[in-house]
Amino acid sequence: MQASQGRSAGLGFALVSALAFGGSGVAAKPLIQVGLDPLHVVWLRVAGAALVLLPVAWRHRALVTRRPALLAGFGLLAVAGVQACYFAAISRIPVGVALLVEYLGPALLLGWVRFVQRRPVSRAAAVGVVLAVAGLACVVEVWSGMSFDAVGLLLALGAACCQVGYFVLSDHGSDGEEPADPFGVIAYGLLVGALVLTAVARPWDMDWSVLTGSAGMNGTDVPAVLLLGWIVLIATVAAYLTGVLAVRSLSPQVAGVVACLEAVIATVLAWVLLGEHLSLPQLLGGALVLVGAFIAQSSTPKKAVAAPVARGGEAAAGAGAGGAAGATPDARRSPLRER
Repeated sequence: MQASQGRSAGLGFALVSALAFGGSGVAAKPLIQVGLDPLHVVWLRVAGAALVLLPVAWRHRALVTRRPALLAGFGLLAVAGVQACYFAAISRIPVGVALLVEYLGPALLLGWVRFVQRRPVSRAAAVGVVLAVAGLACVVEVWSGMSFDAVGLLLALGAACCQVGYFVLSDHGSDGEEPADPFGVIAYGLLVGALVLTAVARPWDMDWSVLTGSAGMNGTDVPAVLLLGWIVLIATVAAYLTGVLAVRSLSPQVAGVVACLEAVIATVLAWVLLGEHLSLPQLLGGALVLVGAFIAQSSTPKKAVAAPVARGGEAAAGAGAGGAAGATPDARRSPLRER
């Protein structure tokens, strides 16, 4: 009975996290369209969330001396890199397309394991990657000569590459006799990301007056400060923390599969709130991407193999904009750990 309740709670946390992360682009794009630079929106998001989580950072201050490299890497890649590339991408291409391109992260990670580390991957994981890439080709409509902004697609691909760092750092965060507390890693990752983005985004040059006005969402004016509040409190703080709780309550594989809903939620919200309509081939391609991610993340290792098998489920336990921060003891048997 308790196990069933725990699983139900975990699924609830995973769904809330997917909904929160999926709404980040929809709330950010109107702010970008009314004059805020994408980097400034990222800085506001990360710095605001870091400020909210300062008490958590203080509670886990021992991490600064115990795992400095982990915190620095998480801040640079999982926070600053992913968010900056994603927000810059949605300023040039539709939100749903940017997020679906970002979902190549698990595929890139499996490619790293197979061709760089030269270790076998399961057949299901490979099939999932092929389906995801084929679906992506439909999403960007390669037959029409890449009708989307090339720079925007490259930025979304950059976010996918940073996701690889997400997964690797998530796995290493659970190493050692005293694994790094995921809440502490999130808090310090946001602090590091805020410091890096402060130097890059130069927020003192930002047009702060934009935040006192409103931004249009498909013809409806919404206070800019309300959109910012959603980005900071819901799409960052709540999304990261519920993602961690989901991975703790569920297996990494299940949490990763549920996180695939983030792309669906983002696309639907962009359609309803921003009027970003996707064609039928793009919708079918998006479905292929999600099916591929589902197969890869649900795959189990082959039997009787001499080397560890890369499994999409554990490699992509943190799928989405923040799930990798939630490394738990459940993820310690990930093949990435035996580098």
